[in-house]
Amino acid sequence: MSDDALSESTGFDGTRLFKVLFLAAVAVFVATPLVATVLGGFKSLGELRTNPFGLPQHWVFENYSGILTTARYWVLMRNSLIISGLTVLLTLITASMAAFVFSHIRFFGRALLLNYMTMGLLFPAATAILPLFIKVRDLGLLDSYFGVVLPQVAFGLAMSILLLRRFFKDLPDELLDAALVDGCSYVGFFRFVILPLSRPILATVGTIIFVHSWNAYLVPLVMLNTDRLYPWPLGIMVYQGEYSADWHLVLAFITLTILPTIILFFVAQKHIIAGLTSGAVKG
Repeated sequence: MSDDALSESTGFDGTRLFKVLFLAAVAVFVATPLVATVLGGFKSLGELRTNPFGLPQHWVFENYSGILTTARYWVLMRNSLIISGLTVLLTLITASMAAFVFSHIRFFGRALLLNYMTMGLLFPAATAILPLFIKVRDLGLLDSYFGVVLPQVAFGLAMSILLLRRFFKDLPDELLDAALVDGCSYVGFFRFVILPLSRPILATVGTIIFVHSWNAYLVPLVMLNTDRLYPWPLGIMVYQGEYSADWHLVLAFITLTILPTIILFFVAQKHIIAGLTSGAVKG
């Protein structure tokens, strides 16, 4: 009996087994620091230093309850939600309109302008932090939400436009032709046809932008001066002293602050997968 026949008769598939083992190894590699972070929040500082990855011998629930009962945590959470929400909203509005223009409207210099905008992928925000600070200061937006939101929107546009443009180009051109014949304008076609059909990619881009904004540290650090506007990445500094840090409280704080992103991912998971796989298979 051949190997193929043996595989079919026994149900054994070496390729599938390799994929399962590989994905299991990746899952363990990704989940280990997350689990260690959650468990570390239940330990005392001394136990965390001697047993960083094992189960807590004494579960210290006060680490989490103490953070949840402080007003500072909820202020940081509110600031992070406002900044991330505004960043996602403005990015989706501007990027979707720009992507629609680049994918369905022909005009002189379209390719050059698209290439110029996508050059933003080559430069992280850290490389332009000084010009950004000067521009935000000149606009009078220092120590405000929009002083953080607008730079994040600017640096998120390039990737967002690329993803949205690819999705918009995969939509049938006959939809636009039929809409124009029926007297629909470009604005109406974008609002009533493109946007309802683009929920998967909008959810994908929105989730990516939200996570990037939620975890941003450098831009808020430079643009904000008062504690009342700090997002959660800056709030960790309260647990870090000049010579030592309360790492058990830091881990508990991180666990509580990454929960919104995890919840958002599970809520939008179906749309995210659909958006990332759109256009991958051509009929």
